Amino acid sequence: MTLRLRVVSADGRRFDHEVEGDELVVGRSSRAGLALADRAMSREHARFHRAEEGWLLEDLGSHNGTRLNEVPLDSPRRLHDGDTVSVGGSVLVVEIHGESASTSGDSVIYRSARDLLQSASGDTDISGIGVGSRKAADRLHMLNQVNQALASSISLEELLELILDRAFVHLKPQEAAIYLRDTGGNDVCAARRSTPGRESRPMHSKSLLHEVIDKGMVAHVVDSSVDERFSESKSLMMSGLRSFIAAPLLDAQGALGMIVVGAALGVRTFRDEDLELLVSLASVAALRIRNVRLVAEAMERQRLEQEVKLARQIQVAILPATLPTVPGYELYGGTLPSRGVSGDFYKFLIRGNDRECAVFVADVSGKGVAASLLTASLEALSALPLEGSDPPDRICEQVGTLLYRRTPPEKYATAFLGILDPEEGRLSFTNAGHNPAFVLRAAGGHEWLKSGGVPLGLLAGAKYASGEVTMGPGDALVIYTDGISEAMNPDEEEFGEDRLVETAARYRHLPLREMAANLERDLDAFARGVPFHDDRTLVIVRRAS
Repeated sequence: MTLRLRVVSADGRRFDHEVEGDELVVGRSSRAGLALADRAMSREHARFHRAEEGWLLEDLGSHNGTRLNEVPLDSPRRLHDGDTVSVGGSVLVVEIHGESASTSGDSVIYRSARDLLQSASGDTDISGIGVGSRKAADRLHMLNQVNQALASSISLEELLELILDRAFVHLKPQEAAIYLRDTGGNDVCAARRSTPGRESRPMHSKSLLHEVIDKGMVAHVVDSSVDERFSESKSLMMSGLRSFIAAPLLDAQGALGMIVVGAALGVRTFRDEDLELLVSLASVAALRIRNVRLVAEAMERQRLEQEVKLARQIQVAILPATLPTVPGYELYGGTLPSRGVSGDFYKFLIRGNDRECAVFVADVSGKGVAASLLTASLEALSALPLEGSDPPDRICEQVGTLLYRRTPPEKYATAFLGILDPEEGRLSFTNAGHNPAFVLRAAGGHEWLKSGGVPLGLLAGAKYASGEVTMGPGDALVIYTDGISEAMNPDEEEFGEDRLVETAARYRHLPLREMAANLERDLDAFARGVPFHDDRTLVIVRRAS
């Protein structure tokens, strides 16, 4: 009988080594018959030698020991074709020519999981498992145990551990793993377990995942070392496990993943009844996993809804409950969020011994809960500067600096700030990267207000310019956010700033609340059912005629 070793070295090299003569020493010494550059290996680690009964393997007092089929070697042991020898970080697969192979037939056998589950059913119960034989009764008993254990509330992690418990009790593998497919289509090892003292390694290859999860097949891998479909998996070869059975976690909606159990050839050989047991366990497990996931998703949705509700309450508290009274002027402000909570913010503030009215509109970056939190921060940071006597450009410098210091670079806010002198009708303003506000003239036409600088919090030490315009009797200042001007219709056409001016001008003689309602109605008609992807804020200040 001749001996050949199929080597997977610690550095990933693969090669075959034919043993010449009756003895071979393996180690990292250059004097060894098979020298491997493996720091975990002793200089003379183990010895293969021929005896009357066949080839034997013995450990030579190595520091890290020698394992035969993942069992520590404490005395010389006879080798068989297909045995796996672990020395240091390297794996040697034994091929003995002239000795009958331990397995026969194809190295990998694939069968339909649904067909196998159906064929295992004679007289069946609700689980689809036959009860007309001893093995079927054992299988039913195991599945009933699982069902009873899962009757109470259980997390996904606890569920997976329970499934592995049952797999080890009834199938007695050296290793078992459960792979679940995530929302991105990736197959992730969600749970794994090994026998005590065994180093746990990944138990999959691309071909195994494809056949079992994508095709819904049960796999019986008789000997992975002789099948090229598993050759790309270094971790699989180095695990020392060569016999596997795997079943998809399959329910009516498709495969959620797979469960796979494995063992070395000299330790455990899986049979047809093991396949039937595993596919039955996987079928019950899939239903439970699906239910646990649905419960978890429902709880997560409920948690998010509560967070949105709380954020909305905070935001509503920030927005003005009532607007101040400015003699000779009509004021309006309103916000419609696109996701329950908004990143838009507006504020009216009487200041300067009631001689001035500040109008502040901001649109923070992002949407949803995160944007609402930044909005709350901006409201707090702007409160003190707005109450002072500084002009709008100076206020924007102060607020921009404060926001820059307290937020990451990708967080900023566009803003329009106007300081109105009601008696004179004079409006000083600064536009910090915001959509241009405009003044609708009572006699017709409009004037854009564009003077300003970069968004607040975007750059350290940013400076701002200011502009000035006078509002005459009947003139209206209109400030808005891009959720209005960038609203889309099914033809992917934007509402646009020019259309906004035309629409506002059409309704400028109506009371401001009616003017805003008509504008929103026209915006809905333009969108024709296309969802609004950004928050919509509208602020109007009109001087009496």
